[in-house]
Amino acid sequence: MAGRDRLETVRDAYRAYETKDRELVEGVLAADFVFYSPPDPGIDRDAYFERCWPNAETIASFELVRLVEIGGDEVLATYESTKADGRRFRNTEIHHFEGERVDRVEVYFGWDL
Repeated sequence: MAGRDRLETVRDAYRAYETKDRELVEGVLAADFVFYSPPDPGIDRDAYFERCWPNAETIASFELVRLVEIGGDEVLATYESTKADGRRFRNTEIHHFEGERVDRVEVYFGWDL
């Protein structure tokens, strides 16, 4: 990939949640970004910021267990996250890229740790 490293771009997305830096995550996501998870199947960028971004307040940290570029345009990330109240969980996400920005994320919920 010319320009920005995709793995670092995905790291920035998680870092934005840890630091509550909405501007950072806005710079990572494409204008036509779409988010998929079981409760939010195919929501657009505006709905993502309305429904998902408030969760940044509940996140203390992410530990990336797996971060791998796959299929040319995708990055697979498995993480263990610690919430502000100490509870922990594990998920896997696929970040799809259009150029240097993430245009789609698919979340596969894991379990509580």
